[in-house]
Amino acid sequence: MIDLALIVDGEAWTALGDLEALSNRAFAAAAKEEPAEGLVSLLLTDDAELHQLNRDFRGKDKPTDVLSFPALPMDRPLLGDIAVAHGVASRDAAVQGKKLDDHLAHLLIHGYLHLLGHDHEMPEEAVRMETKEIRALASLGIANPYLLCDTGPDE
Repeated sequence: MIDLALIVDGEAWTALGDLEALSNRAFAAAAKEEPAEGLVSLLLTDDAELHQLNRDFRGKDKPTDVLSFPALPMDRPLLGDIAVAHGVASRDAAVQGKKLDDHLAHLLIHGYLHLLGHDHEMPEEAVRMETKEIRALASLGIANPYLLCDTGPDE
């Protein structure tokens, strides 16, 4: 079971309604594909915050949609931290013709898989990770996001 520590920074995210329920559903679907137990700390914030985190921790001086920070094994039961930028996620959802809540679910599943060590740097890794994302999203009634766009989350 995934425990959630949710921080919503700013009003923009509140338009989606019950963010805790949405997040819990996404993490439960992800955990069916890649089981884990522990705490996920989730920050739903703005582009400026993700820009700073992306610059400080990845050396990329631009905002991004989602960042994942896996915890060290000695930090268990904490699995890690995930941060999502409202502006980038909203714009990407609009461009890709997706509902923002569906796109957020995808970003959370994507981030969760990163916390567990998955990556998409190599083509075979990307296929494994995307397959898990697609199955988790399908269990939520959300269409394959990779059929709707050329790229996945911009992590």
